Amino acid sequence: MSSEPDDEDILAHVLLPVAHEADAEATAAALEPYGPAHVTALHVVEKGGGVPDKTPVEQSEELAAESYAAVRSVFPDADDHTAYGRDVAAKIFEAADEVGASAIAYRSRGGNRLMQYLSGDISLKLVTRADRPVIALPREDEE
Repeated sequence: MSSEPDDEDILAHVLLPVAHEADAEATAAALEPYGPAHVTALHVVEKGGGVPDKTPVEQSEELAAESYAAVRSVFPDADDHTAYGRDVAAKIFEAADEVGASAIAYRSRGGNRLMQYLSGDISLKLVTRADRPVIALPREDEE
């Protein structure tokens, strides 16, 4: 690992995982003050493994399109990337590789400990298993 801090600007190409339109709006707004050079919005459609899907694929793809539009309201030149699978954190890492992201920026979805446990605590996986910088964006309380 190089000791030079300017090897790569971590904000050169940020992968921005989003869950739905409202989440995409809030996440993009939280990232905006940091001025990333390029953004790719990611939506993971939870699918596969021989178990019933949480939502029909068509509905999930519509949700993804709405999420991408919300990100583009803040970052008009943002790219989008849709991934399919059960392990959301693994799909985020795969997408980061596929698009050549310099960092992953996310906003915690919150929830109580039980909800975090049931979801596999994606935040914990992101910060402990990533092979590139992970930026935890500030969260405004909406409630």
